[in-house]
Amino acid sequence: MNKIKVIKQPTKNKPFLVIFKSSGLPSAPINENDCENALSYAIQLYPQIKNIKGKKAIEYGLLHRIDTATEGLLLIALSQDFYDYMQIEQSQNRFIKYYKAQCDIFENTDSSYPLNKNHLKLSEGITFEQKSFFRNYGIGNKEVRPVTQDSSKIVQKKVQNKKEYTTKITINKIYEKSAEVECEISQGYRHQVRCHLAWSGLPIKGDEQYNKKAENQLRFSATKLVFEYPRGDLNSYGIAPTWT
Repeated sequence: MNKIKVIKQPTKNKPFLVIFKSSGLPSAPINENDCENALSYAIQLYPQIKNIKGKKAIEYGLLHRIDTATEGLLLIALSQDFYDYMQIEQSQNRFIKYYKAQCDIFENTDSSYPLNKNHLKLSEGITFEQKSFFRNYGIGNKEVRPVTQDSSKIVQKKVQNKKEYTTKITINKIYEKSAEVECEISQGYRHQVRCHLAWSGLPIKGDEQYNKKAENQLRFSATKLVFEYPRGDLNSYGIAPTWT
């Protein structure tokens, strides 16, 4: 059970579980026989999770996912009422997820990844947003790429989910060729934060898919979850990255 850590145990009034999963562990199973994932480990501790009817039958009460390579927090429902409530909260952008990362700083000449044409001059303390649709990219669709209204018609046709996603990025600290950042999202797409950071000229250290200079451990963590339950009662759960 050392691949997950219970951060918040469920109670009668708070029928949900917050866990920390390690890097390299998938959030959810790929089939009914898959037991090497964070959700399956959580079910071993709290079998009642399997009573929840989720969007995907094999994901039960799991309310969101993070990438396999990413360590961090996951929220899991232990009652159907809570699951249904959080689905509405998420659709209304009231379930906020935070991430921390250590990033390289790339200019156009450094990056093999396409930068946003509205690329900002990065400075310590600034907050900005990246907004885009996404399309699958590369061999086996292992990556994603941002798509905007300014993208070519050919590229726009490759977008499967006609929904725009937003990542709020704050530069906490800048060093000579690197930066520490915090990101905030309310609704997420696969690799969204990693992709939007690379698009900003801030590929995450250790990210083999979006940083051509990647080496050593991925410096990226899902560090905080914030939501109201019940309405008016703010719940906030956080954890420090293991790589700091």
